[in-house]
Formats: sequence, structure tokens, C-alpha cells
Amino acid sequence: NKEVWLSGVTLLAILMATAFFGYVLPWGQMSFWAATVITNLLTAIPYLGTTLTTWLWGGFSINDPTLTRFFALHFILPFALISLSSIHIILLHNEGSSNPLGTNSDIDKIPFHPYHSYKDILMLTILIITLFITMSFLPNIFNDPENFSKANPMITPQHIKPEWYFLFAYGILRSIPNKLGGTLALVMSIAILLSTPFTHTSNVRSMTFRPMTQLMFWTLIATFMTITWAATKPVEPPFTLIGQTTSILYFSFFI
Repeated sequence: NKEVWLSGVTLLAILMATAFFGYVLPWGQMSFWAATVITNLLTAIPYLGTTLTTWLWGGFSINDPTLTRFFALHFILPFALISLSSIHIILLHNEGSSNPLGTNSDIDKIPFHPYHSYKDILMLTILIITLFITMSFLPNIFNDPENFSKANPMITPQHIKPEWYFLFAYGILRSIPNKLGGTLALVMSIAILLSTPFTHTSNVRSMTFRPMTQLMFWTLIATFMTITWAATKPVEPPFTLIGQTTSILYFSFFI
């Protein structure tokens, strides 16, 4: 179902944007420099780059106007996310979900309540409990120690890196030594997901009876995790080579 997939990828892009704008708000060292580096990628656009960057910053560097507009976007985008989620669910119910066998599941359908509703409530409860345990006992587990220092434009952190959920895109970005090439690769790492409904033309949707497809899928997951791991390391051999190899592999899956 093309519409479901395309709306899902749009949801992912908005979610990533919301997370990025929120990460800048604490105004620590890593927040400041992550915002500087990522927004500075706009300067790679020929002719318009510098003007766009100044317009986004609201000045000649990241400052109070930037923080104010990022806060506004961080507040507004979740509402767009909720609206788009509703559209996503409506589109999903047009055809319904598939199943592992790839067969018509009408004959196996059961009432939503109590079966599915209890199942969903259980998962939601586990999720909320996990979230509260993390917040209560391990609040700093995902934080970068560098971000506890106040933002200082005069001191650059030794190793600028984004939050863990952006590391794969950052790993692809730094695998290309050219600024414009790296920026395009960064954008394409997400945008290429939009191509899959048009390239996956097989009538058989399920992977259950397709061992080669299973192998490709799990290799893609392993590649994704390897890029993420390599992006946490300094820009030096062998990590640069690992990042470049896995980046090529990542894009190869979609071509």
C-alpha cells in the first residue's frame, strides 16, 4: 500500500525534525554545536546556501532568535504528527494489514474488543512503565556528558556527535569528504525510503517463503547498526573505512 508507506516515511521525517529541534533547546555544548553543524549544511546549497542559513538562524550565528523559532517548531510539529498519524491509520484501514503468510486474513478476523484492545493496553502499559523507570532511575543514560556544560561558541567539543537515533544519518554524512555530497547523502538516507513502494514490485509481499529476501533484510539491519556504531567513533581509520563501506551497502539495498 503506497499511501501508507509514504505517509509513514513523512511521519518519520517530522519525528526526526521534532527531536532535532528539541535537542537544541537545553543549550548545552553538544546542543549548540550539533545545531551549528547541522544547520550549517544549508550553506552547501549553491547560490542560496548562505542566505538560507542566515535566514534560518535569524542572524549571523546561532543565537536567541534561533532558539525561539526552534522552540516554536518543537511545540507545533507534534500536533502535525498527531494529524498525520490519523491520516496514516485511515489509509492503513483502506486495505488492512498483511500477515506473515501473505494470504487474505478476512477468515481469521476476530472482534477488536476484548482481544486486540487488551493486547494493545498491555503493550502500552509496558512502554509507559519502561519510560517511567528510565526517567526515575536512569535519567542521564542517553545524555552526552558534554551537554552538561553551558554552550560556548569559543570552544569546540572534541567529538561532535548527534543523539543515538541520528547516528546512522551522521555516519553517512561524514563518510563523504565533500560537503555538498555529504549533505545530499544525509538527505537521501531518509528520502530513499520513499522509493521502496515503486521498486518493490513483486506480487509476493511476505518474506516467510523468500529466504534471500530475509537475508537481505537482516543484512540491512546489521548494516544500519554498524553505521550507527561507526558514527560514535572518532574520524580515523578503521572507522572511516567501515562507515564508507556500510554507507555504500546501505544505499545498495534500495537500488
